[in-house]
Amino acid sequence: MRMNTIKPAAGSKRARRRVGRGAGSGLGKTAGRGSKGQKSRSGGFHKVGFEGGQMPLQRRLPKRGFVSPVRDQTAEIRLSDLSKLPIIEIDILALKAAGLVPAAARTVKVIRTGKLDKSVKLSGLSASKGARAAIEAAGGSLANEPVKPEKVKVEKAWQKTAPVETPKAEKGAKAEKGPKAEKAPKADKGAKKSETAPAQQKTKD
Repeated sequence: MRMNTIKPAAGSKRARRRVGRGAGSGLGKTAGRGSKGQKSRSGGFHKVGFEGGQMPLQRRLPKRGFVSPVRDQTAEIRLSDLSKLPIIEIDILALKAAGLVPAAARTVKVIRTGKLDKSVKLSGLSASKGARAAIEAAGGSLANEPVKPEKVKVEKAWQKTAPVETPKAEKGAKAEKGPKAEKAPKADKGAKKSETAPAQQKTKD
């Protein structure tokens, strides 16, 4: 066997397809695209799943459930796993080194599953209410526990411009009235009306 006689196995290599090189090439004229249509034109592109304007399959199918985008960044650990560790001071790096949580985990929460038979000091970990009670009952403690951000109440536009209500008066309190106007003295009944207009004299024509 010589180097110049070595060839690849039959069918293992195929020649590159060369389109539009004449009718004798097998893929001349329309170059395998057909005669007409959007796909025969240059730039005639369809996105994946396009069905000619019909509602595509990925939109027709029902969607159920929820997949958290931070599922790989959060992890849980049991109380029984903490008791198996040979160390007392435990943080996220120690859990990653022991292979109990994934390397991409950013937050770790201790849940009440199993029993804790030794005192441990946790740092940078959060714990459920039952797990916290079990850790403290065993003589352990939690330090530098991550604090959840407080929810900010967003006021709507109509709430910001709401009219200010005036305080209502108490039921027992009476409303204060202003000073009463003085009434004019009434004339005596026996007194005669004074004649103010002059007597009119009749004149004869």
